[in-house]
Amino acid sequence: MIITRKAIPRRTVLRGLGASLALPLLDGMVPAFAGMQDSPANPVRRLGIVYVPNGMRMEHWTPSIEGAGFDFGEVLRPLEPFRDHLRVLTGLDGAVGTGLRKGVHASASTRFLTGVPATSADGAELLAGISMDQLAARELGRHTQLASLELALDGRDFTGSCDDGFSCAFTNTIAWANETTPLPMENNPRVVFERLFGDSGTTDPVVRRARRRKDASLLDSVTERAAQLQRGLGPADRSKLTQYLDAVRDLERRIQKAEEQTARELPAVEQPPGVPDTLGEHARMMFDLQALAYETDLTRVTTFMIGREITGRTYAEIGVPDAHHPISHHQRDPEKLAKLTKINRYHVRLFAEFLERLRSTPDGDGSLLDHVLIVYGAGMSESNSHRPQNLPILLVGGKAGTGGRHIKYAEGTPLANLHLSLLDQMGVPVETLGHSTGRLPIEPLSVG
Repeated sequence: MIITRKAIPRRTVLRGLGASLALPLLDGMVPAFAGMQDSPANPVRRLGIVYVPNGMRMEHWTPSIEGAGFDFGEVLRPLEPFRDHLRVLTGLDGAVGTGLRKGVHASASTRFLTGVPATSADGAELLAGISMDQLAARELGRHTQLASLELALDGRDFTGSCDDGFSCAFTNTIAWANETTPLPMENNPRVVFERLFGDSGTTDPVVRRARRRKDASLLDSVTERAAQLQRGLGPADRSKLTQYLDAVRDLERRIQKAEEQTARELPAVEQPPGVPDTLGEHARMMFDLQALAYETDLTRVTTFMIGREITGRTYAEIGVPDAHHPISHHQRDPEKLAKLTKINRYHVRLFAEFLERLRSTPDGDGSLLDHVLIVYGAGMSESNSHRPQNLPILLVGGKAGTGGRHIKYAEGTPLANLHLSLLDQMGVPVETLGHSTGRLPIEPLSVG
């Protein structure tokens, strides 16, 4: 299968029964990259968005000093090991509509990537703007199997906890293909796994279950081909491929276990088969799927909602059995504030685990973390007042040493200005986006 001293094609795929397994970047592929954009010397650029709902405990988020050497508050402390890879950005504002107190949650998620607040006519009309991730996907998606991945932990809500007078579509997503087309966010790990690595070619659940019974593991169907490939690789590439295949098998095993548990219990509301019981394990699965998608270059653009606005999710796993949204309306009650801090910090801790996965995964002349830019944040700051100003925003990724700063922007600076600057770094220059007024004076994070 492999001829000595011949480069392995970058798009090599191991195929099996109803499955196709893309490979990560191996050293043996390097000669095939001469003069190409996605070489180890000039690696691919990736964009990630991680959204958290219902605002933030800003006093435990915002560093007390600007510049280098800033302090990590209680919420951000899990990210201390990644100081050199991150920037804390404060002073950025979300777009505000004419009715400031109407549709505050719908606008929070809608404006995060579009720079446009939610607009609705009696809940029947959808109007926003194209989101920056989809602008990036139009260009970066030309090089990948999937233009983008839109993921979430909450199921889509069509009749429940949505802003009065606004379609639930505004709170179900942060990604918009155009002014009137919100993109659905997928929360079932099994569906995402099969989208990345193949299935029976049909959406019929009976056919898909039969295929999985016949072929218990995706890797079982490609084992022989993987063994043939490994025999022709050098020691470093064999180790890298083994690590990757182990990660795929582990994720598939965890998804199967979640499905078995779901089958034994009464299904939870909005919880399709394959969704774990706890937010922590669910989030880890979805983060791992994003890491594998980056590693195999199946997509270069991902958006991930850790929660919908107005989500009623509870967090018994961290000692908070109360619903998130009511807690966020804390009215300075000390008990609710403490619980909200726990939730905010837990989200950050899960994100830190994802960053460690990226940092430990080789990619070209560095790691996946070196070659991705990730925006982490919320569409409102102080949750009790639904404040759209001074949003909690992190910019993470790029070469170590290009971050490590707290940057405070002038009052009234639009968040969309950051998006224009990030699109420039992705090689996708855009003149305007939503309420943008220009670009931010921000140094590149060196993802290339």
